[in-house]
Amino acid sequence: MNTYKVTTDNLKEFCPLFKAGDTVLLSGTVYTSRDAAHKRIFELMDYSQPLPYKIKNSIIYYAGPTPTPKGLAIGSCGPTTSSRMDPYTPKLLDMGLCATIGKGERSKEVTEAIIRNKSVYLCALGGAGALAAMCITECEVIAFEDLGCESVKKLTFKDFPLIVGIDCSGGNIFER
Repeated sequence: MNTYKVTTDNLKEFCPLFKAGDTVLLSGTVYTSRDAAHKRIFELMDYSQPLPYKIKNSIIYYAGPTPTPKGLAIGSCGPTTSSRMDPYTPKLLDMGLCATIGKGERSKEVTEAIIRNKSVYLCALGGAGALAAMCITECEVIAFEDLGCESVKKLTFKDFPLIVGIDCSGGNIFER
């Protein structure tokens, strides 16, 4: 297995090199979106309204951070179970989404969309949200503030540790 140190700006270039099980240290801009935010984003698309962030080449982290303690950039920020977003993910990948970050298995439809779009599914360590938060240097709510922890946030990662869960050729750590 290999370890890659990449940024959100060059992640797409590295996708063909990744193999399921590789380690990635990711730095750059990532957006949080979970169930409720995905539903609203799709409603915006249905009505041709502007989205909170551009989908093409973006990375979505399925997370709902806890409130931010004084003096920190963010509260605990561990991954959410990714399969809950599977109904939305193929369309977002077809729109140019570069990667998703979460935990757990993905559906056959998501895996096919990852392969079709040469993207990647990255897994974060579940149960370690406080440790994950140490790799997040900035957090800004950019949409749906009324959703609380499920609002869309713009995060800045610094060497955020991830594992390639599904690579762009269909290699899958959950099928070993």
